[in-house]
Amino acid sequence: MRLRDYQEHSKRTLNKDLKEKEQLANMIIGIMGESGEVADIIKKSLYQGHELDRENIAEEIGDIMFYIVNLCNVLDLDLETLIANNYYKLLERYPNGFEVSRSVNR
Repeated sequence: MRLRDYQEHSKRTLNKDLKEKEQLANMIIGIMGESGEVADIIKKSLYQGHELDRENIAEEIGDIMFYIVNLCNVLDLDLETLIANNYYKLLERYPNGFEVSRSVNR
């Protein structure tokens, strides 16, 4: 599925009964909650002897993407444009790939 199609189709799952500020809060809290689930999986792998569960991480990243794309929908932002802008910003900042010196001296 193309990113723009996913963004458009995801609109159907927005709770239309919520006001814009409530939708924004819902999306941000959702991103934080799902990110916490990814962190918990990694924590268990690093410190509690669990195997790194890549399938579960992939599922949780999908959930994070749902909230990110719908945050963009609530704000009427095009995710593909945001991604492209970020790419070019990083290309300018790190033209030869990541360098510590360029990171420190921005």
